[in-house]
Amino acid sequence: MQIHGRCHCGAIEFTALIDPAKVFACHCTDCQTMSGAPFRAVVPVAAEALSLSGTPKVYIKTAQSGNRRAQGFCGECGTPLYATSADQPTHYGLRLGCVDERARLAPNRQVWTRSAMPWLQDLHDVPASPEQ
Repeated sequence: MQIHGRCHCGAIEFTALIDPAKVFACHCTDCQTMSGAPFRAVVPVAAEALSLSGTPKVYIKTAQSGNRRAQGFCGECGTPLYATSADQPTHYGLRLGCVDERARLAPNRQVWTRSAMPWLQDLHDVPASPEQ
């Protein structure tokens, strides 16, 4: 599936060819902290299937495993864009929040569920409004 995306301010845009069956939700505490949300939805893409315009700012974080991960984001508006290996990336984990087609890309699995917020499963019972 071809997807398109951009940061909030539009300084960085991308297109990618992805497999929608590989979308997942990550509940690790790093994803929670770095996204400012209770979890992050991600889709992997091969490096050669990603076309990026603009220059993301990169923050290198060390994962629990000891692997160094490059976190790409817009240096202007701060939108998280991807994570990849800090050394010779072959794949990128695109952040679904900046993907235009995100409503069509439901996660097929969840990881790091031991860190998941216990109240997530109860949100369907919380009163909701279509706008603020």
